[in-house]
Amino acid sequence: MKRLIIGISGASGAIYGVRLLQVLRDVAEVETHLVMSNAARQTLALETAFSLREVQALADVVHDSRDIAASISSGSFKTLGMVILPCSIKTLSGIVNSYSDGLLTRAADVVLKEQRRLVLCVRETPLHLGHLRLMTQAAEMGALLMPPVPAFYHRPTSVEDIIDQTVNRVIDQFDIELPQDLFTRWQGAN
Repeated sequence: MKRLIIGISGASGAIYGVRLLQVLRDVAEVETHLVMSNAARQTLALETAFSLREVQALADVVHDSRDIAASISSGSFKTLGMVILPCSIKTLSGIVNSYSDGLLTRAADVVLKEQRRLVLCVRETPLHLGHLRLMTQAAEMGALLMPPVPAFYHRPTSVEDIIDQTVNRVIDQFDIELPQDLFTRWQGAN
């Protein structure tokens, strides 16, 4: 069983994290471990029609953001890594500064120290110099920065198509194969 930690912070774009959980629910060899910040719970309610219980039901394991003794707080608990989708600037700052004030940033810190894959889908715009410096520091520490920037080569016709392309590309970062891609991949301009 492959374990993947999915973090959802309070940044706008909670639907990305929800969709990731929906897609991975159907991938039998992946066990999802969800941790949401308190701000993520509020953003979820503001931006989507999903209840907290509905989102938690999509994960195989749900961790309380205050539980520093959770399995995902230790490097001896093996995982593929972690994605934070969306990732707020506050969460990014906590990770970069090794400020583990909750399980979300602690789990990310563990992933980095164990040299596992950490994908940070930073959701903020415009970016000032402080944001850019934090992203640079995160990359220097080993994180992969992957803001949810839409692509259009697959000719999306709905918001769902845009979300699916981003979610599929995030899944690609962990070498997880889906039964069927969520978008049409680029094949070249022929």
